[in-house]
Amino acid sequence: MSVDGVVLRPRRPADVPGLAHLLAEQQPTSHYPLRWPLPFPVEDFLVRPGEHAAWVAERDGAVLGHVAVTAPGDELAARFAATLPGVRPDELAAVSVLFVALASRGLGLGGRLLDTAVAHVRAAGRVPVLDVVPTHAGAVALYRRRGWREVGSFRPPWLAADRPALLLMALDGPTT
Repeated sequence: MSVDGVVLRPRRPADVPGLAHLLAEQQPTSHYPLRWPLPFPVEDFLVRPGEHAAWVAERDGAVLGHVAVTAPGDELAARFAATLPGVRPDELAAVSVLFVALASRGLGLGGRLLDTAVAHVRAAGRVPVLDVVPTHAGAVALYRRRGWREVGSFRPPWLAADRPALLLMALDGPTT
C-alpha cells in the first residue's frame, strides 16, 4: 500500500542493517528497546525466532519503520491464554518490534504498520496480542486508541526490579 509515497512491504534481509541503525537512532528518545545497548546483536532483536512475518515502511528507497508478527514465547503465551477465555496459546500471534524512524514520527506510520500486522494475524485466524513497557506512554496510547485492552502484566527475567512489569494487551474483534 502507498500513501504519500510511503509503501509498506515485507522486510527483506537487506533491510536489517538500516533498521538496526534506525533503532539505535530513535532509542535515546523513545527508550525502545528498554535495555540499551542490547546484550546481544541488534539484528537478533529485529529478526526473532518464531517470526511469522515482518514489514517495513519505505519512501524513496529509505526504510522508515518496522513491525513483526511472532509466536509469543511459551510462558508469555500461557499468561495471555489464561486471561483470554477460550483462547489457546497456539491461537495467539504477537505484534512486536514496532518502531518508526525519529524523523518520521507523527506521520501515522506506526499506526499503519500496526494495522498491517493485525490484518496478518487476523487473516491467519489468530488473536493479536502484544506486550509493552507501561512507561512507553506513546506506544500504550497508540494501542489503546486502536482498541487494544490490557489483560494482565508480566515481569520477564531481564526486566530490572525498579521497572514496572510489562503490560499484556490483546485486541478483540474478528479473527477472520
